[in-house]
Amino acid sequence: MSASRIFVSRLNGCSVFDPVGDKVGRVRDVIVVYRATQPPRVVGLLIEVPGKRRIFLSIGRVTSMSSGQVITTGEINLRRFEQRGGEVRVIAELLGRKVVLRNGSGEATIEDVAIEEEAPGEWAIGQLFLRRPRSSSAPFSKGQTVFASWDEVREKAPDGEAQSAERLIATYSDLLPADLANTLLDLPEERRLEVAGELPDDRLADALEEMPEKEQVHILAHLDDTRAADVLDQMQPDDAADLIAQLSTERGETLLDLMQPEEADDVRFLLSYPPDTAGGLMTTEPIIVSADATVAEGLALIRRHELAPALGAAICVTLPPYEPPTGRFLGMVHFQRMLRYPPMERLGTLIDTSLEPVTADTSAAEVSRILASYNLVSVPVVDEHHRLVGVVTIDDVLDYLLPDDWRSSTGEADQLDGDPSTAAIPLPRKTGRQGRRIRHGSL
Repeated sequence: MSASRIFVSRLNGCSVFDPVGDKVGRVRDVIVVYRATQPPRVVGLLIEVPGKRRIFLSIGRVTSMSSGQVITTGEINLRRFEQRGGEVRVIAELLGRKVVLRNGSGEATIEDVAIEEEAPGEWAIGQLFLRRPRSSSAPFSKGQTVFASWDEVREKAPDGEAQSAERLIATYSDLLPADLANTLLDLPEERRLEVAGELPDDRLADALEEMPEKEQVHILAHLDDTRAADVLDQMQPDDAADLIAQLSTERGETLLDLMQPEEADDVRFLLSYPPDTAGGLMTTEPIIVSADATVAEGLALIRRHELAPALGAAICVTLPPYEPPTGRFLGMVHFQRMLRYPPMERLGTLIDTSLEPVTADTSAAEVSRILASYNLVSVPVVDEHHRLVGVVTIDDVLDYLLPDDWRSSTGEADQLDGDPSTAAIPLPRKTGRQGRRIRHGSL
């Protein structure tokens, strides 16, 4: 049985199932249209299906809806969602909007919206969960919360005013970087830039790393130099270098001068290599340890949740110093090999001597061949003195080999004649933030 009232914030992220119980996707927003004298009517849900494609699900095809799941009937059209005139996304456009209470008690901000079933299969906006401004007598409080029906408020500005970015960002707080990037790209341009301007530096860095270069440059162009430099500081050096390479020489140098010196040095180092070489593809932040480090210490380093899987697949062993360019590169130890030995075994005795490093000027094509031939997820990069300068990971090679627009959920499959529902499913990139400067050389 469908619930008669559901708050949209709880509906967000709920699984959508077809009549036989197979999962179709997840709810990402609720679409409404305004009416002259009645509360806005729900016309459908915005659903994210595999491949990060956003589609429209008519409310008439929903047979059951609750804060835990949505069940549909009939076939679902997988054509990409395109917002029509008059349609409003509740989460992306309505939450955070200012309203005025008609009883004269002042202004409030929409924190959440409840949709209610007026008749079988017909839903409309019911109650609003509002938050009043902070009181001058209690400046550190969040403000009083109240409930109000739609006819008890009026919007402070004409329809279409952008909502407060703060509330929208809170709604997106649990999204993985790739999902956050897709969500931002799905917003109208003005809204996207506003939200990007309000995101914390590290979250915006996460999202930018998952976007096409064109969108990265566009967002960065709307940030002032100081903020842009702060965001670049939070990005992985290889991603920051790729982005700066797309900017004008003048702005690139300006941003590098404003970045933290240590981060800027890494980026300048990477920019010195052509983009189609190992030096241009590598990251300068692998896990680096001494030969005396133990298996227990190595496993503790790769266990860090923020470390990307490709970087956690193996540990680099070098002589001191342990910052690229390191002392002489001794070799790599794969995590599976570590699992076969006791915790106190020294990593220097477990080095894989069969894996030869590449040099920074090795072509990207040759790096790809090595990774494929030996079933590797990363390969070390050394300089002419056999010092470790970085590693190339499989995700960076895929970035290089795939088309520029591979992150988009549109693609060749979208253009297949006779089957507009066919979706292109892009390959995953990074699952989260890579660890920053994970070193263990002193052990």
